[in-house]
Amino acid sequence: MPEAAALTLVPTPIGNLEDITLRAIRTLREVDLVLCEDTRTSGRLLQHLELKKPLLAYHLHNEHKQVPHLLERLAKGERMALVSDAGTPGISDPGFLLVRECLARGLAVECLPGPTALVPALLKSGFGAERFAFEGFLPAKKGRQTRLQELARETRTLIFYESPHRIVKTLTQLAEVFGSERPASVSRELTKLFEETLTAPLGELAATLGARPAIKGEIVLVVEGAKQERSERSKYHSRDDRDDDHPDDDGDADDDPDA
Repeated sequence: MPEAAALTLVPTPIGNLEDITLRAIRTLREVDLVLCEDTRTSGRLLQHLELKKPLLAYHLHNEHKQVPHLLERLAKGERMALVSDAGTPGISDPGFLLVRECLARGLAVECLPGPTALVPALLKSGFGAERFAFEGFLPAKKGRQTRLQELARETRTLIFYESPHRIVKTLTQLAEVFGSERPASVSRELTKLFEETLTAPLGELAATLGARPAIKGEIVLVVEGAKQERSERSKYHSRDDRDDDHPDDDGDADDDPDA
């Protein structure tokens, strides 16, 4: 039997409470303590699941203070689950610091698969999902323009998290740097009753959402990657074709020892 994890990262529903897994429920039932961003939010989830567990607030504003005490308790044999308000902890949410310190001390860490907003938004966009880059939240001020300039030529599909009060500003800036015709998709309130996905050029999305009196719900923004120049694509494709037509440098058709 594998060693029982001292710390388990447990994804929680991003909206629809039916999206929690049976394994997540069992883990929450078995642990000694649940670490959560907001005890009220996680308390409602546990109540829905008919579970009663001690809750401890663990968030961006107290994680450095909490980690030493939590490590002491974990080292004595307590088992803990880490959850965020919604989705998988550690993705644009607290979690990295505690996981790193647990591993440094030889404490077993487990992460369960489960809900995360970026995957459904990516697939609903209709853009290429073979290669994508998750950027999380853009810098609010310092470094924001530099980051946008760096990403303008990125050929992979780009995924961002954004707040409702800042989405119009972000779309407007992306349209200015990436070009107003770059295809993009905005997903809002994923898995909830008023779920909405809009797919259109950046400039059009900025105008559409900018005309609304209010925007509610957490948002995932997906932007199609930049197109490579035709000459650059042709150069790489012709090189790949030549490599396929000729044997390896050592004269063998294949270096695979199992061939």
